[in-house]
Amino acid sequence: MTTSFRRKAAAITFAVLGLTLAGGGIAVAQPAAKAPDAVQPAARANGGQPPVSAESARLSRAALKSGVSTLAASTSITVVNANGTKARGAGTVIKYGVGQYEVQYGYVVTGAVYVATIGRPDSCCIPAGGEVAVAPRLLTPNGVFVQTRNSAGVAADLPFHLVVHTS
Repeated sequence: MTTSFRRKAAAITFAVLGLTLAGGGIAVAQPAAKAPDAVQPAARANGGQPPVSAESARLSRAALKSGVSTLAASTSITVVNANGTKARGAGTVIKYGVGQYEVQYGYVVTGAVYVATIGRPDSCCIPAGGEVAVAPRLLTPNGVFVQTRNSAGVAADLPFHLVVHTS
């Protein structure tokens, strides 16, 4: 009886140890603290995006009037420098503030798929670590809003590559 009890106790001990280590590994993977919200107060009320400027609205209307793309499906690629200038690809880039960019195309992209990644505009080296988020640009049917942050979650000017696919 004592041998059976010892085996069960040992099995339970190892099971508890395994679950503790597994649970501890999951807890360690979680961020220790919430990243600071460096978005401007006026931008928070608008889904995290700054208000549309008069220049952005003018460029949007002009791009839509040009009717560059009439294809049923299209893919546009844009490479943007950290300072908000377009390195290559399609679209017009507008920089609003630290880590806040808008890329406009000559067609409506509200139902498109947006994919962005931090990436250098040249063929050298691995880019600095960071985060990038994309969303449809509010009140601009041909625009995509891109926000970049450093690895600590603080808004930072970082170069990125953006792919927009409409079908």
